[in-house]
Amino acid sequence: MNTFEQFNLPKSLQKAIDNLGLTTPTPIQEKSFSVIMSGRDMMGIAQTGTGKTFAYLLPILKQWKFVATDTPRVMILVPTRELVVQIAAEVEKLTEFMSVRTIGVYGGVNINTQKKAIYQGVDILVGTPGRIMDLALDNVIRFDSLQKLVIDEFDEILNLGFRSQVTYILTMLKNKRQNILFSATMTDDVDDMLEEYFDFPEEVSLAPSGTPLEQIQQFGCKVPNFLTKVNLIIQLLKDSTFERVLLFVNNKKTADLLSEKIEEIFPDEFGTIHSNKSQNYRLQTMASFRAGDIRGIVTTDVMARGLDISDVSHVINVEFPEIPEQYIHRIGRTGRADKSGIAISLISPREEDIMIEAEVLMEKEIKFFDFPTDVEVSVRLLEFEKDKKKQMKFLLKKPKLEGGASFHEKIEKNKKVNLGGPSKTKKKTGTSVNRNILKTRAAKRKKK
Repeated sequence: MNTFEQFNLPKSLQKAIDNLGLTTPTPIQEKSFSVIMSGRDMMGIAQTGTGKTFAYLLPILKQWKFVATDTPRVMILVPTRELVVQIAAEVEKLTEFMSVRTIGVYGGVNINTQKKAIYQGVDILVGTPGRIMDLALDNVIRFDSLQKLVIDEFDEILNLGFRSQVTYILTMLKNKRQNILFSATMTDDVDDMLEEYFDFPEEVSLAPSGTPLEQIQQFGCKVPNFLTKVNLIIQLLKDSTFERVLLFVNNKKTADLLSEKIEEIFPDEFGTIHSNKSQNYRLQTMASFRAGDIRGIVTTDVMARGLDISDVSHVINVEFPEIPEQYIHRIGRTGRADKSGIAISLISPREEDIMIEAEVLMEKEIKFFDFPTDVEVSVRLLEFEKDKKKQMKFLLKKPKLEGGASFHEKIEKNKKVNLGGPSKTKKKTGTSVNRNILKTRAAKRKKK
């Protein structure tokens, strides 16, 4: 069996690993180690929950040597504030017996406090692209001594609209540095950034068998509308086996609505996290959940990426995500560290198509259970459901197309659905039969 001792880590770093009770590296940690140690640019593709953070921290810290400078030598960019806090804490755990100064910076808090901390000196800087750009524009952060740039959850950084900030930061950096990128999915935008700013990066990826999906039991239930979903959730949460639960919705409004309904039945047992909540509230809610003081969290996709929360028993997709890949990120919050987990998705009629796309992407079917007869079915639709219904009626009308042949070709081209997956330069083999089988089964199930 492989152990961390195969990496020949310095005694101070190995002692920190031992204190954390870790003995065996994950596959992505084993594959990444030698590449990062070589100094080459690297692109790591692996799903959430596979140990990506230590995959880049261990080789970086193995090479650590004292340098008389107060400006950052390593910078780690991540998409959310919660991830900044988490990764900065992981760095501090690993450097407990080393002389390394770590600072995390993010928006939503007083920037002057962060400026003072940076002026006192920093070795490893962890931050969100927006706040790091602000500090760079104020000439608080200088990149003269930067040796390594790590961009974690790169696809999510781009999805959240930070492309311009990342581009600005990259243009400010000196050319002589090592770039390390980790992403759960490979998209055209990621490809474009790699081509422009990275120097022939070596790809390190995990096969599908290396993802935590195998540990997750996936279930679904057809539910006619949102208010009926709320009734079903309340029924499910009365079961004591739902002990550590994440409930995902697609926006802040439905998160608040669901939280209000749950609070009426389960007072002080669930928290709420979305971008409108204050930074202190979000951090306190996360801390309470980790400590077991609350039973679950209602959240948007702000918690779908990267966050390391142990022993989540259930992930419930109250609303199915609008992007198939995001479904995998959400359910990856459970079934971590070789433990089993359960994911339940409540599917309304308007969400069935995107669910089928997620099944095709995973090459795995979601098992459906019957809607419980003792749960009340609401006939009332919320405003966002009414709007969608009207929109669907409008889309059913055949539009009158104008223009020549090229116009019609463009219309047909725009109908194609991007199912995600590996880089556009990679050829997929041996999956077409499985995909066709899944599509056929899903279509039959949809008709029932």
